[in-house]
Amino acid sequence: MNTFDELTSNFSRLPGIGKKSASRIVNWLLRQDRLFLQKFAQNLAVLQDKVKPCPICGAWTEQEVCLICSNNLRDHSIVCVVEEPQDVSTIEAYGEFKGLYHVLGGVLKPLEGIGPSQLNINQLVARLKEGIIREVIIATNPTVEGDTTALYLNKVISEAELVQPVKVTRLATGIPVGGDLEYIDKRTLALSFRGRAEF
Repeated sequence: MNTFDELTSNFSRLPGIGKKSASRIVNWLLRQDRLFLQKFAQNLAVLQDKVKPCPICGAWTEQEVCLICSNNLRDHSIVCVVEEPQDVSTIEAYGEFKGLYHVLGGVLKPLEGIGPSQLNINQLVARLKEGIIREVIIATNPTVEGDTTALYLNKVISEAELVQPVKVTRLATGIPVGGDLEYIDKRTLALSFRGRAEF
């Protein structure tokens, strides 16, 4: 396999990129400035060394603690629970939510061997036991797995021995069933946050 084919194969492994799109990307890269390509390759080479999950919320960061968790102007009494780190970026892009986040690292998928112990659920409960958080917004995707995870989280939180009661809400159904937060428009997401319902 030559370099062109190997790169095409590498790019086609990326989400949403097929073999045709991967080939277009490699062709585009071949026409770019050498300096750009060197910087691009350098950034890829150090990506996993520099970008790590925040030890508090699990969002991607290059700092010791992410800029959201360390921001005193944010509402530390509300936590939005999401499936993946990219969901934090998606919600932040709309500027509607001013609280903190908690990344689960996936959803419950028993058939694939993903149970509660594979997700960051214990870390969430530990944060709740500190007594600062008063509301948990569950923003898992409206899929079967997302809904199952949301119900499980509600049960775990209601059974946890907390300093004070915590209100558990779920994003409203403005988000289409089977949809993904990454592709939701600003208005739909804003309405979902405003119309969230208590479990």
